[in-house]
Amino acid sequence: MNTEAILEISTQVQRNCHISDARHGGDYALCTYLMKMREYFRWEKGLPFGAPMAREDVEDWLAEREQLWEAIGEDDYAPLAIGDHLLDPFDADRVNRWLEPQGLIYSAGLGRNAQPHFFLGRLARHRQQEACSVFISDQEYARDLGAPPAMTQGDTIYIRRESLRRMLWERLEGWRWSRPDNALGRAFAFYDFEADLGYALDAMTDTEIDMTLLHEMGEYQAGLLLGEEWNGLLMDLVGTPAELMARAVRDHLADCMVTLPALAEKAEAASIHFYLGNLTHLRRELFPGLETAYREWLVSDSRVPLQQIAARGQGHWEGVARDLLQSRGGPALAQAVVSRVKGAHL
Repeated sequence: MNTEAILEISTQVQRNCHISDARHGGDYALCTYLMKMREYFRWEKGLPFGAPMAREDVEDWLAEREQLWEAIGEDDYAPLAIGDHLLDPFDADRVNRWLEPQGLIYSAGLGRNAQPHFFLGRLARHRQQEACSVFISDQEYARDLGAPPAMTQGDTIYIRRESLRRMLWERLEGWRWSRPDNALGRAFAFYDFEADLGYALDAMTDTEIDMTLLHEMGEYQAGLLLGEEWNGLLMDLVGTPAELMARAVRDHLADCMVTLPALAEKAEAASIHFYLGNLTHLRRELFPGLETAYREWLVSDSRVPLQQIAARGQGHWEGVARDLLQSRGGPALAQAVVSRVKGAHL
């Protein structure tokens, strides 16, 4: 597909990204929002990681972007005009039937707080992984503020290499503020970021793509286990602390089913460190046994603690998830979910 055609499609996708950002940019805490907007500016301007950015330029861009959001925040998500066809922007399968032969890949789905995420990128690889169709993109032509590095939609998995690389950069920048001796720092120590930032980011991205795919395969397996009713539960909880808790339970289930057993089997220290270092505070709080197993692995270099906690965790988190599903339809659903999850630490 020629440059002009890519620009035409990416402009359409980007407008829907802007509408999503207009509606959901305020969902982030202020410090997270400012960090994400700073990196959004870097992406849009094509600036390399580590390059200085003039404060005035970022502030002017931020003001213009927020004005744009204010103007279009009430607009509907627009269909995509591809050739002679108008396609539903949420029908990624149909859109990709037209774009994939042209070397492009598109995805659309709902994330936290039911925020729509859209992206258009250059297709790098397409392969089957068990029953799943896996699309891996590299260069991104359109994206939203959140830009999740991966998403599973049914039996289709989208892995966004550029977004993963950018996420690793953001984690590195955050860690560099105080350089604590923690799991994240141990993961970064496997790569020489000081000598060659770009090469180190590429190397780490190539390694962590595999871990990202493992988690998405776990999401797929968890989806088969819990059924479509789980998505209904999340929609019932949108915008509440209970939604975050339910998502954390499912993430732990997915990882205990696939990610942790595979990490233990491969015994790649850099990925084990990064996995633990990248966990959210909520996930750490709910699963202290995982940190204990990690500490045991650090001392013994034995995969057994990780294998054991994965086996225990799979049954535990599946049980919690099924209890949450049973709560659906009852009174005070969000309160019931919070109460159940708070009592489910492992």
